[in-house]
Amino acid sequence: MHKARHLLPLLLATALLPGCDAARRIVNAPPSPVVGQEGFVRGFLGGVAADEPAAAAAARALLSAGGTAADAAAAAGFALTVTLPSRAGLGGGGACMVYHPRMAQPEAVLFLPGAREGSVPGADRPAALPLMARGLFALTTRIPGARPFEETIAPAEQYARFGVPMSRALAADIDAVRGPLFQDPQLRGVLSRSDGSAFPVGERYTMPALAGSLTVLRSVGVGDMYQGGLARRYIEGVAAVGGGSIGAQELRAALPAVRPAVVIDARGGDRVAVLPLDGGLAAAAGLRALAAGQAPDAAAARALAVAAAARRGGGDAAGLIDQADLPPGALPNLPASTGITVFDRNGGAVSCVFTMNNLFGTGRVVPGTGIIMAAAPGLGAVQPPLLSAGIVWSPNIRAFRMAAAGSGQSAAPMAVAGPIFAHVWQNRVPEDAVDEFSPPSARAQVAACPEYLPRNPRGCGAASDPRGAGLALGATQ
Repeated sequence: MHKARHLLPLLLATALLPGCDAARRIVNAPPSPVVGQEGFVRGFLGGVAADEPAAAAAARALLSAGGTAADAAAAAGFALTVTLPSRAGLGGGGACMVYHPRMAQPEAVLFLPGAREGSVPGADRPAALPLMARGLFALTTRIPGARPFEETIAPAEQYARFGVPMSRALAADIDAVRGPLFQDPQLRGVLSRSDGSAFPVGERYTMPALAGSLTVLRSVGVGDMYQGGLARRYIEGVAAVGGGSIGAQELRAALPAVRPAVVIDARGGDRVAVLPLDGGLAAAAGLRALAAGQAPDAAAARALAVAAAARRGGGDAAGLIDQADLPPGALPNLPASTGITVFDRNGGAVSCVFTMNNLFGTGRVVPGTGIIMAAAPGLGAVQPPLLSAGIVWSPNIRAFRMAAAGSGQSAAPMAVAGPIFAHVWQNRVPEDAVDEFSPPSARAQVAACPEYLPRNPRGCGAASDPRGAGLALGATQ
């Protein structure tokens, strides 16, 4: 009887279970994901839009694992070095707008592919100073609660080592410059089949040497590319393939910068922050013109006039937005870029544009690293692109409303101005804002929360320009 009293609670507990099969399912159920593992965030997690689908997937995975918008944007940036190396690479750089409700206003993280001082002896294709790795690291420090930085590199490393499908975006860029591009044996070796034909869309390719460099960045740290073993290999390799002599001190001194954004008023107390660069000023000017009732073509002309004036320099750059007597804009051929926008469940948001200052930069790979050299701006015919990105927020309630990034050469500023005007002034949903108000030659990446974050996630969404080959993901899991 004594033994029976001890068995009774166990028998009663077993009887309450729906059945033995259910008990086995409970016992054998996999553990719930922990922070840092995809699936950790349940329900609303934020969203992302990018010019290339696998990069968007990498960003969403970081959001799902509990990362911030800055973590996710860094993951997308590193992924693009593998999935869209025509427009983003460790040898290049970019610029980002970043916002978090704890900030008084958005700020800019600038890591443009570095210009070289004076001439570059011995270079037939001068290489820019590489700032992508340091720039993405700096970005992740701007929003509190960041995941360990190595987690942002891991997706790109996996893509490079084990393969990623050829995207429509990359295939189109290869087609545009296939002849000169495949003159570099290393690029031909990773982007074409054994018979010399480019990989078709959907077929997987690997970049083993680049995977090795990403492994170094993940395991040793980004500093190794600027003052370590990877730095030495980079310096020697750049000189060997005609990129010019980069000094160790020159590489070590290449640093990103955090700058105040240029801010203009919007509707209902909202404000718009843009990059403090010519492309950002142009976007602000185009937005002002649209808000004043000007037609899209007139607003675009105004944007280019401001961009050209900013490039000429002199005076107050931000003051150009309202200067009425500017001559028409006359810009040379501009290089390609690529944009992403990300927002997280806590109201953090990032809008970035990346570039190599030319499709595939110099078209040459630094031996042993897999890193494509970006083209040095301001030398020969190479000009920097118009980098355009913006964030809309409410300073009164400290909340995020919208982010936009634009690419498309001279049309990039209106790829930011048009969708922001459509959403903020006309209450268009992100998809319609991009489809109807981004210029035909532009590619816009947009994210918006009309009821603001972190106040209310209802209605949040992201949109990738339907004329491109990108992807928008989110906002629930």
